This record gives sequence, C-alpha cells and structure tokens, in this order.
Amino acid sequence: MSVYVDTAIAWRDEGTAEPFAIIRLSDDAVIGSTRFWNLERWAWPEVYPRHGRTAPDVCEIGHTWLTASAIRTAANTEAKLLMLTHAFETWDVVRVCLHTDSRNSRSRAAIERLGAKFEGILRAHRLAADFTIRDSARFSIIASEWPEVKVRLSGLAGRDNHSTNS
Repeated sequence: MSVYVDTAIAWRDEGTAEPFAIIRLSDDAVIGSTRFWNLERWAWPEVYPRHGRTAPDVCEIGHTWLTASAIRTAANTEAKLLMLTHAFETWDVVRVCLHTDSRNSRSRAAIERLGAKFEGILRAHRLAADFTIRDSARFSIIASEWPEVKVRLSGLAGRDNHSTNS
C-alpha cells in the first residue's frame, strides 16, 4: 500500500495525476481510492480559443479500488459523479477515458452503468494487478455526452443512497 500511495503522490507532484481517497462519511473510514491520471494538455494553436489553457484537455479516471464492504454501494457512483463533474465543468475537458482489465466483467459493467461508451479492446495494453500482461477494455465519455451522463449518474447516486448505507 505504501508503494501505491507513494506513486500516487509522486504522479501528483509531477502534474500527471490527481489522486483521491474515498471516505465513507458515516464513520470517516477510507473505503477506497481513485485518481485522475494520464492528464493530457494539447498544444492548441494561438488562433484557437482553447490556446493557453492550463487545465487538461483529456484525462483518464483509473487506479480505482474499493474495500469489499464498499462494492455495490453508492461509493463508486458518487466518486465518479464528483470526478466527472470536475473534469467536464471545471477543467472543461474534451473527453474522459476509463480502462479496465478486459476479463473483469464486474468493472466493465460498472463503467457501462456510469454511461461510458465502450470503444474496444486494447491488446497487451498494461500490466494487470497480478503482473501479467492484460488486454484493456476502453470506455469514454465525451463533452457532448456529459449532460445526459450527469442526469443519469445523479439519478443513480440518489437511488443508490436510498438503498445502501454508504
């Protein structure tokens, strides 16, 4: 865990990631972590209105994990709603990308439930948690889709809060 936290902090300090702890409000317990990472800032020509931005143009949400007791609660939905709102409404990103191990059907279903669109499989894309080479299922949400996704997520977060104790 210390290597995980040290890496998150190092990436934050390098400006390539923004890590977060996921805290359950009822008891202040840390129930997971997630982060913005793979922050890309595009070199917009001077004639474009987006020239000179300091915020990322695109990013990825990943390195997400939840404790067993937090899985299938509102925690992930709420965290993603907060992060996506920040990405699209504060940073004004063009897209947010999410990847998961192509074999992880539970994660794939959770990402689709958020409203992200499946883009395909990236073969031999990353190391898996078990240090084998993994294929990654790639999903994204683009800026024009965000208003509809936000309504969907807000509804899910509200519904999930009434059905769980997170």
